[in-house]
Order: sequence, then C-alpha cells, then structure tokens
Amino acid sequence: MAQPPSIRIPLAHLVGPPDAERRYRLLELVRRRARERRHPRDLGVEDVRAFLSALAAEHHVAPSTQNQALCALVFLYDHVLLAPLGRIEGIVAARRPRRVPVVLSPREVGLILNELSDPFRLCATMMYGSGLRVLECVSLRVKDVDLDRREIVVRSGKGDKDRRTPLPALAVRSVRRHLRQSQRCFQRDRRAHVRCTGISPALLRKYPTADQSWPWWYVFPATRTFVDAAGSRRRHHLHATALQRAVARAVRDLGIAKRVTCHAFRHSFATHLLETGCDIRTVQQLLGHSDVRTTMLYTHVLNRGGLGVTSPADRL
Repeated sequence: MAQPPSIRIPLAHLVGPPDAERRYRLLELVRRRARERRHPRDLGVEDVRAFLSALAAEHHVAPSTQNQALCALVFLYDHVLLAPLGRIEGIVAARRPRRVPVVLSPREVGLILNELSDPFRLCATMMYGSGLRVLECVSLRVKDVDLDRREIVVRSGKGDKDRRTPLPALAVRSVRRHLRQSQRCFQRDRRAHVRCTGISPALLRKYPTADQSWPWWYVFPATRTFVDAAGSRRRHHLHATALQRAVARAVRDLGIAKRVTCHAFRHSFATHLLETGCDIRTVQQLLGHSDVRTTMLYTHVLNRGGLGVTSPADRL
C-alpha cells in the first residue's frame, strides 16, 4: 500500500517573524516554541546542576523522580549529544520522607486471605507467614520450599543475599496441594519442550537440562508461555502485578481504610513477631536486613501506642 505523502511545513512559517493574526498548526507551534528555547548542547554542568537542585528545593519531588531526571540527562549528553557531563557535584538532594509502615491487624489479614482465591491466597499467606517480598514470593522455585522442615530459602533477595525463613504450618497443606497441580503442568510442559526462565547461562553450561527439571520449576508458574529471542518456548513465574491487583481488589471490596499493598504483609509479619516477644536480631535475619536500624522501624508501630507506651487516657 502506498505511503501517504509527507506534509512539509514552509520554512517561513517556522523562522518568520511573529504574526499575531496567524493561527499556526500544532506542529508549527511546537517547532517555533522549541526554537525559542536554548538547545541542550548550549547548556553545561552548571545548568544541569541548577535544574536538578530546583527539582528538590522548589518543586519538592521525590528522590526517585530526581534520580530519573539525572539518568535521563546523563543519557542525553553521553549518548545523544556525545558531550559527557562528567561528575556533577553540589546537587541539592531530594529528601526521602520518613514514613511508618502500614501494618494490618491479624483480623484484617484473615479477612483479606479469605477474600482472595488461589493462587493469590496462598501467595498472600506466604508473604505474611514468611515475611517475603512480592517478587521473592512469585519467583520461588520448588527446590527452595522444604515442607518437612517447614522452611523457605530465599535466593538472591534484596542486595543479592540468601536467607532462610519459616514456612507457616497453616500453609503446608495448601502448598503441597498446589505443588501437585504445578507438577502436572510441569509434566505437560516437559513433553512440549517448554522451559522455565531465570536460569543463568553459567548454570545451564553446568546443568544443561536445569530449565526443564522439576526442582528448578517455579512454585507459582504463569498461566501463559512465550517464545524467547532464541526461539525457545518458555514459562515465566506468576507476574507480580497480577498478585498486586488481586490484593488491591480484595482490600477495596472489604472496605479496609488503609493503603494496603503486598508489602504490608511483610510489615505485618515483622510487627506481629515483635509484639509476641521475638528478638529483634532474629527478625532482622528473617527479613534479610543488613542493618538492625532498618528493623528498628517496626518498634514504632507495635500495638502499644505511638512510641511503645500506654496512653494516659487508658488509666481513666
């Protein structure tokens, strides 16, 4: 099919003198406004520093927004304009506000679990009962769930660290039933030469069939397969956004007036352990925190008032 002819804008419309009577087309207006501004090539480190500092000092953006702007500018100057900025010193950093975590009560956790259907219910049970992050949960592999010892091994968690955490007894029967169903899916995929994802080339050189073996299969496999760049059909794990949407829908239907995300289950895991007298160093290891000060945040939300004290109104 023939391509439509390109529409050329007369040069006089772009560089001519201002004309208050003329109504410009949209693209003409965009190009005229762009010509009125300075080209990034004419701006230097001082201008970039001032812009990034203004984002924090005047517009009060989040640190992630400021970092995103910095990365975009570095890419522009390094790879598009071919004029690297080098190291930019003296940027006013955006401050990350200190927030207390959202913690659910045991009753609210139970209500949400009952509202969810499997496999989302089982995922939420394991996030709350084992303190898992959402990606740690959906990417669990069969070999890392020990039903006899009631233990989960989290591989390459945040900071590329491994850790062990308990598998709640409440979930053992459900996990066992779920694994039987997943194994039937695995057998069908193996006959169809469908492989799993996320196994490094180095490991595949040592164990060429690792991506077609049951121990390396995902506990929560995705419902659909895809063909990768090499032409192999693969099955990924359950996508985190599907679990996040299911939890958000359950919270909305229940009318819980808290900003509940999947991470709230991990916050609740830590807080409820501390409330029952668990040692903070043990909670630190279960969560995989490098610094105990990160774990200390949960002492501010214990079920003993604002700072772990009893309100004087309770003595009236």
